[in-house]
Amino acid sequence: MKKENIIMPNYDNCILGTITSILKYYNVETKHKSSEKIDKILHQKEYKNVILLLLDGLGEHILNKDLPNGYLKNNQIDCVTSVYPSTTTAALTTYYSGKPPYETGWIAWSQYFKEYGRALDMFSHNESYMREPLKKPLIDVFKTIVNYESIFEQIEKASKDVKAYEIEPEYAERRAKRSIRANNLDELIMNIQDLCDNPDKKFIFAYSDNPDGLLHKYGVESEEVKEFLMEAENRIKDMCDKMSDDTILIITADHGHKDIEKAYTLLDYPEIQECLIMPASLESRVLTFWVKENMRDVFEERFNKIFKDEFWLMTKDEFLNKYHFLGFGEKHYKIDDFIGNYVALGISGSIIRLETFLAEGKPIKKSTHCGLTKEEMEVPVIIIKK
Repeated sequence: MKKENIIMPNYDNCILGTITSILKYYNVETKHKSSEKIDKILHQKEYKNVILLLLDGLGEHILNKDLPNGYLKNNQIDCVTSVYPSTTTAALTTYYSGKPPYETGWIAWSQYFKEYGRALDMFSHNESYMREPLKKPLIDVFKTIVNYESIFEQIEKASKDVKAYEIEPEYAERRAKRSIRANNLDELIMNIQDLCDNPDKKFIFAYSDNPDGLLHKYGVESEEVKEFLMEAENRIKDMCDKMSDDTILIITADHGHKDIEKAYTLLDYPEIQECLIMPASLESRVLTFWVKENMRDVFEERFNKIFKDEFWLMTKDEFLNKYHFLGFGEKHYKIDDFIGNYVALGISGSIIRLETFLAEGKPIKKSTHCGLTKEEMEVPVIIIKK
């Protein structure tokens, strides 16, 4: 394994620090380290409007490639790592909660709940293998087992004079009591401007599911992604030109992207399948395995023989306690259930398709994330103010 090609999550300088700085600004008590750079800027004055605009998938690599000398790059103040896994499930929940995956239990797309003997899709609320929408009692796990206090609740509790808003696509779960729907960038910016025009002190979390959606469909090198980012930059600049001096805009992302170079499925490797107690889960660039006790040495040898240059295989103890991939803090009581005996982390451009995705019949995406490459792990932090 070529470790020089990977970026480890840096929980002293990652996306958790971005949201922690905002929480601290609103007097929320937190044990996590904030971003000194953001703290310094936020505390220069009292802002009526603090906006966190998250462009899903806008990694540092993509910003540098498609907008190297543009308005966003010129206002960049930092480059930080994502949490791990570098995926929307883990990273967005870090923004929504102000906690790392180690504390929330939100790790990846498909997680195994032993109480029900099933793997569940965390964001889409489907049963991972049968591809059926969850019903009671399964749907209740998100309110009982992996629930958390949102940043919107935390901010309004700590700063009684502040209203916390979210602006999200129609399909997204409502996490704030002040929730506005926006299904494209124009609607998103229009709603931000409308909110900023009213006199209340407010925090606005605004989420765009692009460029992530376009990256998955067309790939990192595509003109479609570049065109979206150029248009987004122009729209954001227009908005900021009209922004009052009591408003600050923080733009960042949850993770980056890497084009897929090779796709595997474990169904093609019966010598590995026979070592497993049940199918792997999580995602195609971070997989966890439940391995038969008497076959662990065999599993390691067979897996590494095939995938050692493409995936970093480690034990559960190494993943959680040696390298602290999920972060630090008060360990969520389900972490040990969600993680099997082994974890394989993507370090190249390859994926191992989960059986859950095979069951769904989805085509292979052009680009993805969740691995440890620089392209996936690094995201920009951009701040614009008058």
